Amino acid sequence: MIVLVILDQVTKIYILQNFTLGESRNVIPGFFSLAYVQNTGAAFGFMRDGPEWFRQIFFLALPVGFCGWIAWMFYKTRRDIPSIMPVAYALILAGATGNLIDRFRIGFVVDMFMFFWKIEENHFHVFNVADSCVTIAGFLLAIDFFQQLKKKPKG
Repeated sequence: MIVLVILDQVTKIYILQNFTLGESRNVIPGFFSLAYVQNTGAAFGFMRDGPEWFRQIFFLALPVGFCGWIAWMFYKTRRDIPSIMPVAYALILAGATGNLIDRFRIGFVVDMFMFFWKIEENHFHVFNVADSCVTIAGFLLAIDFFQQLKKKPKG
């Protein structure tokens, strides 16, 4: 988890020091660019246009509470959970911590990875290492969910 938070912060510091806001540079033409985007909302820009006072409370208090809850759940169930779950929990905590550091330190989240298909205007939402951690954790949780369904006795 610590390695992922450090990687997240190092990539964001690099972008802040070497890019101007809105700048993008092709890495793999027609597929991938590095860009500097400020995200004041949640994933995919959700609530970026909401009232400032609400966003500040929502995006600072909620992640702190959520991280505490995930840490507590991990501690409480650490001996009883399938092997995939500690990895998912660690990824969620790393992602939430990385983006929370940004919100406390600079008031927004730095995003930089931009994938697109042939035309730069047709790109996916720009994201960062922390977002990737949470997304991978979501896939792991889905895998675990379906594995648990298979294990349930039918009847």
